[in-house]
Amino acid sequence: MTENMTSNIKITNFPRLDRKSFTGDAFEVAQKILLGSYLCTYIENHFCAGKITEIEVYTGGEDKASHTYQNKRTNRTEPIFKIGGHTYIFLVYGMHHQFCVVVSEENNPCCILIRSIEPIIGLDTMKKRRKTNNIKQLTNGPAKVCQALGISRSLSGSDLLTGPIWISPKTDDISIKNIEATQRIGVDYAGEYALKPWRFLLKDTEFISKK
Repeated sequence: MTENMTSNIKITNFPRLDRKSFTGDAFEVAQKILLGSYLCTYIENHFCAGKITEIEVYTGGEDKASHTYQNKRTNRTEPIFKIGGHTYIFLVYGMHHQFCVVVSEENNPCCILIRSIEPIIGLDTMKKRRKTNNIKQLTNGPAKVCQALGISRSLSGSDLLTGPIWISPKTDDISIKNIEATQRIGVDYAGEYALKPWRFLLKDTEFISKK
């Protein structure tokens, strides 16, 4: 039986989080909801899923590292102003996609960047998309996550409750002792906000972008 033939069976084991899960405080959503949950996609007839192991919080208007610093609103950033539970996907260097989960209430532009996942379902598809058989290199970085799961900017603004990308709830309890907080990566330009410990990762996992 091929991976495609079993996709529908596997998808039923990965239900979607509801809207309420995404509309609370960004830091609570990050640590209590997203870390350890599963990022899932059904794109080009392939189902892929992985456990979220590393994330970064961006708090919108006040955050000098955010695309919505000072509540800057553009066609690109418009999805971040939606109610929590939508996607924000953007390009870095014009070629690398990165995926964020929009959180908080409407017009409060907060989002959480998914930096790394542990690949669980759809490894053959991920390997083909990433052109590597090294499991540890499949999804250990935000651009790699998008490439492996087939995520592109065309899906920015899609609804996690109905679209081809969704978050499925965690199956294991994760205590605060299992979470490490560090500075975000690649935001040296953000002044004092570059020093904020707003990157959160699961301890004791090999599937992160950087220690």
